Amino acid sequence: MGRIVVVGLGPGNGRYLTLSAWELLSTAERVYFRTLRHPAVADLPEGVERVSFDYLYETAVKFEDVYRQIVAELLRLAVLSDVIYAVPGHPFIGESTVTLLMTEAERAGVDVQVEPGLSFVEPTLTAVSVDGLDGLQLFDGIELTSFYVPPIQPDIPLLLAQVYSRLLAGELKFALTTLYPDEHPVVLIHAAGTDEEVVERVPLYAIDRSEHIDHLTSLYVPPLPAVASLTGLAETIAILRSPDGCPWDQEQTPQSLRDGFLEEASEVLAALDADDAENLREELGDMFYHLLMQIQMAQEMEEFTLSDVLAGIDAKLKFRHPHVWGDVNVADSDEVVKNWEMLKKEEKGKKPSDSLMDNVPVALPALARSQKIQNRVRKVGFDWPDIGGVYAKLDEEIVELQEAVTHEEKMMELGDILFTAVNLGKWLGLDAESALREANVRFGERFRQVEILAKRRALTLAEMDIDALEALWQEAKANLPK
Repeated sequence: MGRIVVVGLGPGNGRYLTLSAWELLSTAERVYFRTLRHPAVADLPEGVERVSFDYLYETAVKFEDVYRQIVAELLRLAVLSDVIYAVPGHPFIGESTVTLLMTEAERAGVDVQVEPGLSFVEPTLTAVSVDGLDGLQLFDGIELTSFYVPPIQPDIPLLLAQVYSRLLAGELKFALTTLYPDEHPVVLIHAAGTDEEVVERVPLYAIDRSEHIDHLTSLYVPPLPAVASLTGLAETIAILRSPDGCPWDQEQTPQSLRDGFLEEASEVLAALDADDAENLREELGDMFYHLLMQIQMAQEMEEFTLSDVLAGIDAKLKFRHPHVWGDVNVADSDEVVKNWEMLKKEEKGKKPSDSLMDNVPVALPALARSQKIQNRVRKVGFDWPDIGGVYAKLDEEIVELQEAVTHEEKMMELGDILFTAVNLGKWLGLDAESALREANVRFGERFRQVEILAKRRALTLAEMDIDALEALWQEAKANLPK
């Protein structure tokens, strides 16, 4: 049984080879290369036999297939004698064959020695004059295109390797513009550290237009100038809570922020009702403040951390969506909901409730809580057989309110009317809370129009009779979109 020696070729021609790598390669009889498309290969002595795995790339469908075939061949050869395997750059920087080889060699009992080399990172950072310890994120460009939302922090510098084609650059552009503006300035670095090095500074939207892109291209993305990540905002809030922070934020408790949390949630709903994207962006930011303040306070009391919260909801979503992250098949959204409820009951630590009325948040707006309650009892068949029964019940409750005498009776009958109206909304496929919010908005807009009309005509609303007010109301309605 022989051993396998993995050698890093560095990022450019022979001058970037380490002395140890040069001695090993120049004295070898035969060297296996993942690819001969590397400038250092030409600088090796003529007497070294060069064996390449480039041919595998011509027939494989996926890169993973190539890597597995290379590793299998190296292990086969190692049974017969020692093997020298040379790879571009550093063996542990973006070299998937080496990580796979280490795993499979351990299983096969084959010894692997690694001769490190200079990676593409050092000359690339030199080309853009960036300190690699300044929070640099390092990713494989190929891998990054597989994400809908790339797992990067846009307020920290980013370096992407293996941007090997304009097609891949185009895919990267669409992935990155989920986090960065189209005009964000970025840097394409081609053949870093070689005599052919080219540095292009372009806006993000133009990265796939470069004529220089090839297998030696990398992309550097400078950080956004402002905080643009969850952890960045968490740091801001931690500073507010720190001894050098804000006295008001320092004094807050989980309970003291309850009312503010509800208020911000209501403002998010108002922005949604108004279909106001700019206001929604701002209000969601306020919600993030409240969420991260609660997490920060919990962390200070050693109850849980931001990582705990994120890991918990991520695990819950994946557990409750086995049709996405598992092998469960569903026919439609109704079946998804049924599976969701079943999986909720199966979750570890979930105790069965004594009543369907348990765990309905009392802080919910009244109509929303009524809807949640009615949704629960409906699952066990506690509802009218058809919508006709709901209309009849609503008529009955209106009559009972008309006949009510005392304040308590009127309050109870009005509540019954509202409760029945929520049920009617359910039968009609309408959200009662949203319907009332929209009605409030419509009334407010129309009444403002009434006030404008009255002011234009020097009329005083309080001095007008109901017929005159109704005429203004109808005119206001006609002036506004329905």
